[in-house]
Amino acid sequence: MTTPPSATDGLEEFTQLITQEEMFGDPPPAADPGARRRRRRIALLVTAIVLLVLIGVPAGYTGWALNAPLGAPDVDVHAPAPPPVPAAAAVSLPTQGAAAVAVAGGDEYLGPAASGIWASSGGDEPRSIASIAKLITALVILDRHPLAGPTDPGPTITFSKADHDLYDQYYVRGATIAAMPTGSSMSLYDALATMLIPSASNYAEAVSTWAFGSQWAFREAARRWLATNGLTGTTLVEPTGLDARNTSTPADLIALGKLAAANPVISSISATPSLALPGPGPMANTNDLLGSNGITGLKTGNLGEGTYNLLFTASVPVGTAQPLQVTGVVLGGATRANVNHNVMAMIDSIRAGFHEVPVATSDQSVGTLTTPWGSSARLVISAGATIFTWSDTPISVEMTTTTPKSYADGEEVGTVTYTAGPNTVSVPVEIDGTIEEPTEWWRLTHPGELGG
Repeated sequence: MTTPPSATDGLEEFTQLITQEEMFGDPPPAADPGARRRRRRIALLVTAIVLLVLIGVPAGYTGWALNAPLGAPDVDVHAPAPPPVPAAAAVSLPTQGAAAVAVAGGDEYLGPAASGIWASSGGDEPRSIASIAKLITALVILDRHPLAGPTDPGPTITFSKADHDLYDQYYVRGATIAAMPTGSSMSLYDALATMLIPSASNYAEAVSTWAFGSQWAFREAARRWLATNGLTGTTLVEPTGLDARNTSTPADLIALGKLAAANPVISSISATPSLALPGPGPMANTNDLLGSNGITGLKTGNLGEGTYNLLFTASVPVGTAQPLQVTGVVLGGATRANVNHNVMAMIDSIRAGFHEVPVATSDQSVGTLTTPWGSSARLVISAGATIFTWSDTPISVEMTTTTPKSYADGEEVGTVTYTAGPNTVSVPVEIDGTIEEPTEWWRLTHPGELGG
């Protein structure tokens, strides 16, 4: 049974109601269950978003930091300094008499002037040439009676009684002579060889008279030949060289030497150390330097002490693609031995001026690679090298590098090129050492240095 409310209970409810209205205004309407559910869902969604932010942002940063690309290492390169310039080469020239030398085949190293008069001493005044005159005599004869080459014997010369008498005449004068029996015959090639190899003076006069009919006609032909070939500093008064008035200058003799070397008959004869022919018999070349230091010719000459001469050619290997072709002359030497010494010293000094110069050494440092996280490696020349050059030719250096692909030890990243005259040599530049990856901790704590 329900107990009816008392008056006191009613008063308390009324008092509470009045109090709520005074304090809060109108009482809130009864709660809507649907709105309550919507508010709960919104609260859950906001909470989820906040949790995702609080958890997802650090996780995303970590993933980015651990996988972000790294900037390239800093590269500091320094091309190696040019190697020291070698000492200048000096061509050895005699201090007595006069000398001159020309060099062909080395213009890239020595300059185009080398094929003219490249070096000289003692001035360019005319001096007695002695038996070098026989070289002119032979060239003048061949100008009138040319031969096809050393295998062409040419016309046959038959020696008369007058020719035979020349043997005695030159014997009395103390000249070099070779047998020439009356009625004997010889090819022009062999007669020229007898004139040049042992330097037989009687053959020089006999063959020049045969070629032109008289000594006067020969001298006129020789004068014209000298003028035609520009040898204006040369005088020839007779064919043997016994007359001291047969003179020439060092410059003219260099030109004469080139003409003789270009003539296949003369170059073949002058390069022959010895021969034996019927009549003259065995004969030795007066140029006893043949075959030494590349010497290939040409002609000796002397009129006694202080007048020893040698006009020579030489093929001198020095390391160039082809041997140098040297033409030289020494006039007025004290003795034949002195002249030979001077010629050998001249050739030696030319050869010594060409050399290999060390320009690079293996493991030579030319730069560094460094990273913000402390890993580093060197850039080094991976092989030694030398360059072939002449004398004190300056050597220039050029270095080129490329961006490494792997930054691994041994990776080639450039070249260093050295240049001296016409020659260049290149050596590779490699990485020495490996650029290590940064630690995860470094990545997480250096966000500003990532993303390069």
